[in-house]
Amino acid sequence: MAKRVFCIIPAYNEEDNISSIIQSVGKYVDEVVVVDDGSDDRTARIAEEEKAIVLRHVINRGQGAALETGNQYARKKQADVVVHFDADGQFKPDEIDKVISPVKSGEADVVFGSRFLGQASNMPWLKKHVIFPIARIISKLFWHANLSDPQSGFRAFNKKFLGQLQIENDGSAHCSEIIIKAFALNMKIKEVPITVSYNNFGQSIFGGKGRGMGGVQIIKDLIISKIIN
Repeated sequence: MAKRVFCIIPAYNEEDNISSIIQSVGKYVDEVVVVDDGSDDRTARIAEEEKAIVLRHVINRGQGAALETGNQYARKKQADVVVHFDADGQFKPDEIDKVISPVKSGEADVVFGSRFLGQASNMPWLKKHVIFPIARIISKLFWHANLSDPQSGFRAFNKKFLGQLQIENDGSAHCSEIIIKAFALNMKIKEVPITVSYNNFGQSIFGGKGRGMGGVQIIKDLIISKIIN
């Protein structure tokens, strides 16, 4: 039986990008789920016009919260494979097959795309050489989560991990949280190289709620998470 692949796309004020993203992603998955995270533009309406499933947050809660809303929907609909994909055009839709293939074949429970495995990326210098190396050290030291990319937002996983994953960090550190939980649950984990094209959106070092935002906040959230737990 063919595995049903759901693509969850968190979106906040992405009316300029969401149509093309849905059309491109739809070629590689069975269901496109857009979680409109409190947008005040036409993101949700355009997504509906493109025949995506649209889930809405009344207020902007952050990318982690949007992904958890999407995961809950995928669990309810008995998705076999879930892929997380951004709405801002940084990822390449034609790399979805590469990311989901090890999950569909049973080689891996969880696959993380990595910007550090040889593919081209115009990653901001401070993030590449300061923020991410520190986050990598913290994840390895505290949780033995040893991956090349500590903040991968392009990932795929199977029904087994979906059933056990609850994203608790609404904001910046949800990427590391997912990695940490995958290791803690002894999932079969694989990394594959991905291409990322950065734009000016979401590149703040000190603040923000989504992937690529708030580099200092990411590290702070990781440390606080370790103290609490």
